[in-house]
Amino acid sequence: MDRYQMSEGLVEVFGIIITFVMLTSISILAYFAAKKILLPIIARRIEGNRLKWDNYLLKRKVFEKSTGLIPLMVFYWGASHLGSLAQGFKLATSILMLMLIAKVVGCLLETIDDIYSTLEVSKEKPIKGFLQVIKITIYILVGISVIASLMGTNPFVLLSGIGAMAAVFSFIFKDTILGLVAGVLLSVNDMLRIGDWIEMPSYGANGDVLEISMNTVKVKNFDLTITTVPAYALISDSFKNWRGIQESGGRRIMRSVHIDVNSVKFCSPSDMKKFQNISLVSSFVQENIERMSQKGADAITNVGIYRAYIGEYLKNHPKIHREIFQIVRQLQPTDKGLPIEIYAFTNDIDWVNYENIQAEIFEHVMVSAKFFDLRLFQDPTGFDLKNINIVDKTDKNTKEN
Repeated sequence: MDRYQMSEGLVEVFGIIITFVMLTSISILAYFAAKKILLPIIARRIEGNRLKWDNYLLKRKVFEKSTGLIPLMVFYWGASHLGSLAQGFKLATSILMLMLIAKVVGCLLETIDDIYSTLEVSKEKPIKGFLQVIKITIYILVGISVIASLMGTNPFVLLSGIGAMAAVFSFIFKDTILGLVAGVLLSVNDMLRIGDWIEMPSYGANGDVLEISMNTVKVKNFDLTITTVPAYALISDSFKNWRGIQESGGRRIMRSVHIDVNSVKFCSPSDMKKFQNISLVSSFVQENIERMSQKGADAITNVGIYRAYIGEYLKNHPKIHREIFQIVRQLQPTDKGLPIEIYAFTNDIDWVNYENIQAEIFEHVMVSAKFFDLRLFQDPTGFDLKNINIVDKTDKNTKEN
């Protein structure tokens, strides 16, 4: 350069340009070598081994995004040869490297969540909310470091000023903070798991939990809609969790039939003989016949034998859970008749099967009432009123004749 009598400033400019071109060329070559040669080798090794967890690293593109660090590292190491621009290039590349590292760490955290979700314990103790908190914390620290680097100050000095802004941050990120606290409480107290059937009428949620994140809980309703419930609402408000059904293996039946009180009567000897032919209550009827033969014994009613019949029917039903409490009981009589309530649990918790079992039981219960000379109560219908008119006309004609 001296031979051509070039000034020092021009020499420096040419030196910077040549160095920049060389660094750019090296970084591009290194990037493409890593992406076209190294990444395929890593992918084949991961896909070819027996491990399953490392496949999630490929799915989240952890290695692919990490290759972006290679050209930045080349520029950072070679920036010292850029003369007066060395400091600026180092600062810029260090900032870009920090941001890319934060992005790669975020992908790693997502990979950890994917791997953890394959475990059975993930349904009981989801960690997605905690990982999101870690990710946000990393992004905040990187942001503070970037701002401190641009301002040319110590990051710890900048952090000390954040304490004065705590009130502002607590207001801006109120939902995030509440969601974090709620997530911790839900997890520690085992109040909610992925796959639980929950019911929360205030938010229109009635279905299975799909996802538990830091701020929200996604619920897939039975009409196939998705309801998003704030995580803190599950702590502050009331909700129903039907997990106990799955854990117990039984689903409750609690339904009544109403008996017309005018059909309730004491059983005569002829009634007892007729009821004794019903296999499910034959031994029960025989015991009461022997008891009634004793002096001063009260007669049993047809509704009492009917209750015993229903109880034996439930005990012998193949779809009723035998290890969970069951009872057939009378409720307070009302203007709708005498309620006979069945309280039992099915051994099949599938919704469709449960409804079919319940319908089958009550169809049998309603039809069998007539075998005990009992009538089910219902409000009069048009058909009933029509029959009354016909009977009245028939009686009137009979009397006139």
